[in-house]
Amino acid sequence: MSENESYIQSLFAGRLGGDQFGKDTRIYKFEKIKRAKRAALNENPGKELFDMGVGEPDEMAFPGVVKTLQLEAEKPENRGYTDNGISEFKVAAVKYMEEIFGVKGLDPERHVNHLIGSKPGLAMLPSVFINPGEVTLMTIPGYPVMGTHTQYLGGDVVPLPLGRENNFLPNLDAIDPATLERAKLLYLNYPNNPTGANATREFYEKVVDFAKKHKLIVIQDAAYGALTYDGEPLSFLSVPGAMDVGVELHSLSKAYNMTGWRIAFIVGNELVVKGLAHVKDNIDSGQFAAIQKAGIFALEHPEITREIVEKYRRRLALLVDTLNSVGFKATMPGGSFFLYVEAPRGIAGGPTFATAEDFSQYLIKEMLISTVPWDDVGRFVRFSATFAAKEKADEIRIMGEIKKRLSSVQFEF
Repeated sequence: MSENESYIQSLFAGRLGGDQFGKDTRIYKFEKIKRAKRAALNENPGKELFDMGVGEPDEMAFPGVVKTLQLEAEKPENRGYTDNGISEFKVAAVKYMEEIFGVKGLDPERHVNHLIGSKPGLAMLPSVFINPGEVTLMTIPGYPVMGTHTQYLGGDVVPLPLGRENNFLPNLDAIDPATLERAKLLYLNYPNNPTGANATREFYEKVVDFAKKHKLIVIQDAAYGALTYDGEPLSFLSVPGAMDVGVELHSLSKAYNMTGWRIAFIVGNELVVKGLAHVKDNIDSGQFAAIQKAGIFALEHPEITREIVEKYRRRLALLVDTLNSVGFKATMPGGSFFLYVEAPRGIAGGPTFATAEDFSQYLIKEMLISTVPWDDVGRFVRFSATFAAKEKADEIRIMGEIKKRLSSVQFEF
């Protein structure tokens, strides 16, 4: 018996596919993109590939944040476990929520807990509430982590489609009553990845009423919460009654260029935060205190985010103009650093695209422009404003080259 055919193969949990784990031959979307990029570069040596599919900031954290980490890392009092977080970080998070989002009355010891990035928080929340057969309602397209862990626990995931006709907000009234009987968690993500849509206050007010009526817990993933372009940032928790039904997860990754630092926080309903803290205490031992203190510096300097927002606003405007000049129907997103546009159906006198993935693969292979396709609800591709560019002049140069490549054909929509 070879190593790959050992008894271990038969012991994988059913949630991972049981004895078929590792034998799936399907190639998933992001792996296809990686392979296509490698092939395109090999076939076009010396030609520049523009990666518009990147989902993380292209720059370092700001110098003050880095310097704070350097100084705090040298202090012996920061060397140990932090478990559910240092009090100073919780206090900073409360002040941040009030200053940026106008959320008042938060108690740092009852309503906040730090996270080693928001992804682990989303992964842990189903363990707090989901039993086998119970439901998590999740918007699609979107970030799947909470749904994956719901299924690990024997729960069911019910998708809530985000369509243009409803401004990329879920239609809560369309959810089947029988599903609502089993539902416990309602996952939202605004500003939204990948659509770039913002939620409205009116929508959040409806969510609060809906959650109370159906006894749901709202999990609002605010990873892009401070990256907005059409007004002041809006927190779900600023709506009356929101604290009674849910929480928000805020990350420093996008708003402060701190993706690899892994620091975030959950804020909101006391019981939800308490439940998450209990599960978290049995999974990790807390983020390094020096990183939390660097996070405090960041939260106390929102001008960093304002500078980052202006950069993305500038780049997104360039992207909109570039795409519209060759026939796309692009509009500025309400938030995030993504532009979500409908994929063409083909090229005049050339290939047709049955899916957005077909179009995305064509762009990589033929034009060395990488995007992320989404075929969940309609046929869309996501362009990111976090592409690598050294300065403003380089941004303009890159947009000019992309326009030149896209203009070489006539797209049909």
